[in-house]
Amino acid sequence: MVMSKKKTILFLPGDGIGPEVVSSAKLIFESINEIYKLDFVIEEALVGGSAYDQTGKPLPKETLNAAHKSDAILLGAVGGPKWDELDYQFRPERALLGLRSELDLFANFRPAILSEYLTSSSSLKSEKVENLDLLIIRELTGGIYFGEPRGRKEDKLEAYNTMIYNNEEIERIGRVAFEAAQKRNKNLCSVDKANVLEVSVLWREVITDLSRDYPDVNLTHMLVDNAAMQLVREPKQFDVIVTGNLFGDILSDIAAMMTGSIGMLPSASINSDNKGMYEPVHGSAPDIAGQGLANPLATISSVAMMLRYSFGLEQAARNIEMAIDKVLKEGYRTHDLEGPEDMKLNTDQISQKILDNLKS
Repeated sequence: MVMSKKKTILFLPGDGIGPEVVSSAKLIFESINEIYKLDFVIEEALVGGSAYDQTGKPLPKETLNAAHKSDAILLGAVGGPKWDELDYQFRPERALLGLRSELDLFANFRPAILSEYLTSSSSLKSEKVENLDLLIIRELTGGIYFGEPRGRKEDKLEAYNTMIYNNEEIERIGRVAFEAAQKRNKNLCSVDKANVLEVSVLWREVITDLSRDYPDVNLTHMLVDNAAMQLVREPKQFDVIVTGNLFGDILSDIAAMMTGSIGMLPSASINSDNKGMYEPVHGSAPDIAGQGLANPLATISSVAMMLRYSFGLEQAARNIEMAIDKVLKEGYRTHDLEGPEDMKLNTDQISQKILDNLKS
């Protein structure tokens, strides 16, 4: 399998455990590059707190330019207590919002799939999560994270944000969700807060109107507080969930713990041209950084998502996922997963096991 022209992949290690998990993913990526003769070129750049420390900006112009020129991006994690006291515009998290906005990465895919070998690691009873496979699609460039006006009053005693969506923003994420449901079990649940928020009333109206174009998909609506409860009560009732920026952020973290650890969940943020930024759902975890305790599986799985969504390399993606499954089947675990201590591996060790499986 040979790509028609060279593709540039931008690696953004970031902060905390970000460099560790991205290093693991790079090992796997380079192996896939060699096995399939893909001719991918890897570039690296600064982002987040580490970028601020060196340049005074969480998203330097050089990084943004490299992101625009790249064919896909792999991000580690950003943020940490070290930068918590910075003004809002300099916070590491501003880099994430900037990349999403500048590249128009409006569709965020967050799959929650429980490996059959990790059922006992889930926070829920085995019978509740066995064979769990759901997909949360989160609108990523609108809503309260980007809405204006926002800010704090001069006396610092009052602050405000704006949750805003327009018809076009809702329709385009809705179409992505309906099409994803068509490829799965044809069930779509739209999550909102239409009983109290006008923005959610519009959301529900647009999604309902859109459903006429997808008669083969069963559409349901659910209020976000009920959805949070139902995810814990009966998660397997869901197939695809579509929701706004804030609600999707929260619900996907709830779903993460059903898979055994937030260190297991990859994500893809994609624009209308299928250019994507891929990253683990977990944060920078500065408390364990540099100790070999980071779980790299979500970041490695994010590489698989990149190969699948941005480049259509399904077999290469599946090979990575099967290599991860084999490691879990053999009983090896990272320190965040339940299992016997003598089977616990550090970040580099479990990455090497996956690499060995990939090459075998």
